[in-house]
Amino acid sequence: MTISGSICALATPFSAPGELDLEAFGRLLEYQLEGGTQGVVVAGSTGESHFLDHGEWDQLLSFAVDRVAGRVPVIAGTGEAGTAKTIALTRRAKSLGADAALVVAPFYVRPTQEGLRRHFTEVADQGGLPVLLYNVPARTGCDIEPATVAILRDHPAIAGIKEARGDAARISALAELVRSDFVYLSGDDGTAHQAMLSGAAGVISVVANLVPRVFRAFCDASRSGDTGAYGGALARLVEALDCAPNPIAVKAGLAELGLGLDSPRLPLVALAEGPDRARLREILGSLAPLATAA
Repeated sequence: MTISGSICALATPFSAPGELDLEAFGRLLEYQLEGGTQGVVVAGSTGESHFLDHGEWDQLLSFAVDRVAGRVPVIAGTGEAGTAKTIALTRRAKSLGADAALVVAPFYVRPTQEGLRRHFTEVADQGGLPVLLYNVPARTGCDIEPATVAILRDHPAIAGIKEARGDAARISALAELVRSDFVYLSGDDGTAHQAMLSGAAGVISVVANLVPRVFRAFCDASRSGDTGAYGGALARLVEALDCAPNPIAVKAGLAELGLGLDSPRLPLVALAEGPDRARLREILGSLAPLATAA
């Protein structure tokens, strides 16, 4: 199993009554696969994982595993605030056929670096799946420091890290930790180009939901060292998605593309009609010829 390139952090479509919309989810999966996406994350933060009950989480992951049918890795979001709950969810993901687990740093509780080391070690020891660490301090309130990552990468079941800090110092520090058995993936679309030029093997992306073909071409070019790969309409789209907390804007974009309704679950609310939505619509229109090119 290779986890690299353009990996989509899938949004989770809901129907008007607020239930899982598996028909729309199936269309989103096929849109990704046809566009060249090289892996999918199910029930990550973009997928509103913390708003899913246990039955919905199982249903969503099982559906993705069946529909993808081994064509690309299916990575399950299994991170919880507590270690025991994270282990249990990771084991559940394994039983449902996931290829790997994306494990976010415990949120809200603000563990120390030693607590983080022990947490991820226990999950890797007992979860039964290859583990991708996920560092996103803006959401979790804690930061997996590079020195801690350097220790954790020696665990045979820890396969890599999704790093959402996009500052130059962090990109450089993570690039130095790359080796054949430990992958560095960007978790920030806006700085993913620099990360890949520095040695990241790919991106776990939000914007790929909307333009998988365009984003795959961008990743291929960036990984080959093309310093001009990022810009134009893709950069404008990434910027446009920052108009509201994720996944509000990306779900609005998916609705514009006919890939599900735009309503997230409360306390998130849909992106209102107005300048932000109009800009998103305009940029998607400008990318449409590239997004559907054979």
